[in-house]
Amino acid sequence: MSTGTVRACFSAWALVLAALYYAVPGSHLYTWALLGYSSAAAVLVGVRLHQPARRLPWYLTSAALTCFITGDTWYNLVRVLGHQPAFPSVADLFYLAVYPLVIGALLLFIRTSSDHGGNRGPLLDALVPTVGLGLLAWMYWIAPFARAQDLALLQKVVLIGYPLGDVLVLAMILRMLTAGERPKALPGLGLAMLGLLVSDIFYGQSQLRGDWQVGGPVDLGWIVFYVAMGYTALRPAMRQLTVPAPRSGTVIGRHRLVWMAAAALIAPIVLFLEYTQDRTAGIADAPVIAAAAAVMFLVVLARVADLAVAQRRAVARERALREAGILMFAATDLAEAREAVREAIVRLIPAGARYSLDVSPPVPGDTDRTVSWRTAADLPEDRQTGGFPLVLFATQPLPGDRHGQIVLGADEEVLHTVRPLLEMLCAQIAVVVDRISLTAKINQRNSEAYFRTLIQNTADVILILDEDDTIRYASPSAEKLFGAPVAVTTPLAALITADTREALRDVLRRLRRGHGDLDGIELTAHGAGRRRVVVECDMRNLLEDPTVNGVVVTMRDVTERRRLEDDLTHQAFHDSLTGLANRVLFRNRLEQAFMVAERDAATLGVLFVDLDDFKEVNDTLGHAIGDQLLLAVAQRISSIIGAGSTAARMDGDEFAVLVEQSDTAEAAEDVAARIVAALEAPLEVPDGQGGVHLVSGKVSIGVATSRDANNATELLRHADLALYLAKGMGKGGWQRYQSDLAHAMVQRLEMRTQLTEAIEDEQFILQFQPIVEIAEQRVTGVEALVRWQHPTRGLLGPFHFVEAAEENGAIVGIGNWVMREALRQLAEWKAADPGTSLRYISVNVSPRQFRAADFVEQVHTALEQAGARPDWLLLEITESLVLKDAEKVIQDLRALRAMGVRIAIDDFGTGYSSLSYLRQMPVDVLKLDKSFIDDILTSRQQHALVDAIVTLAGNLDLTVVAEGIEEAGQRTALKTMGCHYGQGYHFAKPVWPAEIPALTGSAEPAALSA
Repeated sequence: MSTGTVRACFSAWALVLAALYYAVPGSHLYTWALLGYSSAAAVLVGVRLHQPARRLPWYLTSAALTCFITGDTWYNLVRVLGHQPAFPSVADLFYLAVYPLVIGALLLFIRTSSDHGGNRGPLLDALVPTVGLGLLAWMYWIAPFARAQDLALLQKVVLIGYPLGDVLVLAMILRMLTAGERPKALPGLGLAMLGLLVSDIFYGQSQLRGDWQVGGPVDLGWIVFYVAMGYTALRPAMRQLTVPAPRSGTVIGRHRLVWMAAAALIAPIVLFLEYTQDRTAGIADAPVIAAAAAVMFLVVLARVADLAVAQRRAVARERALREAGILMFAATDLAEAREAVREAIVRLIPAGARYSLDVSPPVPGDTDRTVSWRTAADLPEDRQTGGFPLVLFATQPLPGDRHGQIVLGADEEVLHTVRPLLEMLCAQIAVVVDRISLTAKINQRNSEAYFRTLIQNTADVILILDEDDTIRYASPSAEKLFGAPVAVTTPLAALITADTREALRDVLRRLRRGHGDLDGIELTAHGAGRRRVVVECDMRNLLEDPTVNGVVVTMRDVTERRRLEDDLTHQAFHDSLTGLANRVLFRNRLEQAFMVAERDAATLGVLFVDLDDFKEVNDTLGHAIGDQLLLAVAQRISSIIGAGSTAARMDGDEFAVLVEQSDTAEAAEDVAARIVAALEAPLEVPDGQGGVHLVSGKVSIGVATSRDANNATELLRHADLALYLAKGMGKGGWQRYQSDLAHAMVQRLEMRTQLTEAIEDEQFILQFQPIVEIAEQRVTGVEALVRWQHPTRGLLGPFHFVEAAEENGAIVGIGNWVMREALRQLAEWKAADPGTSLRYISVNVSPRQFRAADFVEQVHTALEQAGARPDWLLLEITESLVLKDAEKVIQDLRALRAMGVRIAIDDFGTGYSSLSYLRQMPVDVLKLDKSFIDDILTSRQQHALVDAIVTLAGNLDLTVVAEGIEEAGQRTALKTMGCHYGQGYHFAKPVWPAEIPALTGSAEPAALSA
């Protein structure tokens, strides 16, 4: 039996029962009970037939009908038995139970089909008429019960319960009516509730008047309630009430706006009617009317706010959709379109929402463009949901009997928001796909014409070979390469020179065996005029391709490129001036030769050759002559070493020779000796202008062999050290590497490197030796003595590092630091004890430091930074300083003296010792060397010499300071001679800065004893 037949039978059955009910009053008990229970049963039958998504609300509806008819049956039964039913009675209990059941069912309908949990607009729309009708119910229905004087409290409660229940049911119905898309079953449900409401109103009024009668027209509303509920449940559309429906839009329709406006006017109309009925008396229900008006006003405001928010969201969605469309329309192919779709969908998702997006590559098969709800179980196996139980599944047809799939997983609320946007986006995707497809077809036609023209005009030669390696097609450029048109059926081997034909055959065999495409195959071909040309070939096996059906060979002439590459390679590994190997090539050959020598247990030799005084040649004769000298030396070395060895120019005037391996180390020494001998005589060097110069080509050579080295790098280092030794032992010779001499050399080189680091790390410290008035033994000055606090070797005196510092120039930085630190220390002592006997501090200055162009400025800066007076500083210089640049030295000394700084000659008598410079040089103090003082008591000549120097100094107004006084007799003798100042262990050893204040605060000899 079809569902239509079931509904027809039920309608006929209900019509018959209703007719009997009114036609035969004596059958009220039976006909009414059959009508009610039939309706309840019809609801259960409808659930069984149509299988709604949620059955509970229909079960509650059936229960509500059952309660209602049970109450009526009880009421009728009491009357049939001849009794007047009490009020309230058991029937009223069943009647009141109907409302919670009906309201529960309606709430479930609303929750599952109308709202999706987040849109409160329909709720606010329903509240306005609900509050208005509630106000009417209070004024004309509930309030009379509440004010009735002849009713008991329980009677009032029961009578008030009916209208309250009806108002709540009315609110639920209005809520469903304002929820956007209305299910087809909703009018039947509303008709049933309207019948219930109308009959309840008249029933309440009859109870209030006391004239209620069974079988009157009031019962017709309840008949409508029963029949409409049963008939609605039997319709297939009843399933829609428990199926999620699209959310209502943000726009309020005209009809809904009229009904809301009419409902909002209920309160002022009621107030006006109350006022016109009795203008003299107060309005009893004014508070209720005011509250209802206020509630409706607030609800309207909330609805307006919701509309504003919804409008902003709509604008944001529209902007996101527009931006998404721009992204997609920028795509040029399906791959870009797929990524654009992914980014576009991400833009449509509300900010902060969790989501999972799976945009598949093209899938085989044709399908329609759809956007549907899917559960995880309903999706294709390879699609991802991100753990969300409900997703949106979109399909999009693509060219070539393919389609794309989009799976968007998120919370249900987010999916409801995004779904309409996704549908519009899919429509845009279709337009983009059509455009891409059309563009691809146009491009394909254009490309065919383009490549046809390209092949006809390309410089590369394109050949297509048949299976027997004969030429089926040759591009026009072949004529230019080979000097004549290439005839069809010509074997490819005929174009290739004989020496590379075997390589060609091997390549073609590999190509046919499936080794893949072969690129960069280099062959030699017969070019125009039968000249040999180098061609680079790319080969493709397209025998299986129906459009080609052959082997495609692309040839290009790379003869000139190969020649240029060879030239560049030669330049990269050879010296441009001499043509010898450069450092890179020499190093590569050395490493290879070293491994071979190790394997063969042979001896490998390396020579480092350096021209002596080459800088003077450049400075005196010019760089052009210098270059010619380098070229002549290179040629002489190459002629001596032989073909088995390698000569290289390493840098500037330095050469290296890799001597071929031998059984002894003497082979390398022999080569070194022959090179020295060959270059000992001057070389005739042309100047490029017809002249010839005789130039010295003497060299120093360092020799090292693989017997003393573990690797090529160490062998090079040994040869370099040996060259350093040869330079140090005199020019024009050779020296073989010796481990003991090299160790000392390495230490010296390490010392030079460490000195630079020591200056940066401030590893130097000062000690001070007092300078004493010999007669009174009072300290008047101190000499600053530098010490090196070495990180590993401990405290080092000047003997260990000054010479190395002079060699690498570190002495300049050390000297500047000593001067600044000494002046700072002196200023600190004087500030701590203004009455100190200390008048000056003596600082040694090396010749290299003094010859600095800005030395005078450095002294001035040091004095200013320390806050010291110039007369506090005594600079000690050596006699050797005046041997070179005497005029500049004297000029700087005068500038220093003019500043107020005093000058002393240190170690007087051990150097130049010309008395004439004493009257020329602006000096103030002579410091007698310790060697003069040592024999002053035992040698009459030495005593007389010191006495003469002291007398001469006095005549020249120079102060004398005797160094190295170690005995009391020496002090006495110097005092007798008239020497006023001295220093030495007899007075005090060098001490630390903290000990000086104790010495300068006392003039007692005991304080100065060692």
